[in-house]
Amino acid sequence: MAGPAAGEIERDALRRRLDDGLAQMDPAIGAALDGAARERLIAYLVLLARWNRAYNLTAVRDPMAMVPRHLLDSLAVLPWMPPEYGPLLDAGTGAGLPGIPLAIARPGLRLTLLDGNGKKTRFVRQAALELGLTNVEVIHARLETYRPAVRFGTIVARAVASLAQMYTACTHLAAANARLLALKGRLPEHEIAALRASPEPPLRIDCHPLSVPLLDGERNLIEIRFHPGAHG
Repeated sequence: MAGPAAGEIERDALRRRLDDGLAQMDPAIGAALDGAARERLIAYLVLLARWNRAYNLTAVRDPMAMVPRHLLDSLAVLPWMPPEYGPLLDAGTGAGLPGIPLAIARPGLRLTLLDGNGKKTRFVRQAALELGLTNVEVIHARLETYRPAVRFGTIVARAVASLAQMYTACTHLAAANARLLALKGRLPEHEIAALRASPEPPLRIDCHPLSVPLLDGERNLIEIRFHPGAHG
């Protein structure tokens, strides 16, 4: 009898690593991901690794390293994403992070994944199509020039710019009482101080340390509240 194909072995190893990581995270995160959702996450990684060989979408080459660096790191923001804070914009999604994992975990939430790099948005569109993510819209545009029909209740960004730059660039996209969720490595104290001292500081800034299993280094989520009705 023939053994399992190499691709099946890789998927099994990726799934075990994902399950191990999720078991060490907030139980609510694991509860949001049934077996089908976890298989979708693995399918996304396999697709990303395949495209990455030709198009250089991410500096992370090893699919096993992508599990904590991309999947678990993206999913760590889920406790700050109750459904009432939609719709959601992933500002500077790159290869679909954190937007694709969040769309898989929150199928009832509308997500817009925006990036100015056409090569990356082509991949994200293909990934959303192959994964059957009907709650995702992919936009190829610069953040500063994007003008959506409906503003966003939550804007998430994964270390694409300084906090002050992101806050200023996103103000015109924010609905009343919206939040910016900025994923960072080490706590960016100088960026937080600069944002508090800006001419039009946000309503509130909260810092949440994140625990991302299998990932070395500090991770933090900076939650920034826009002023009600402030649209730039």
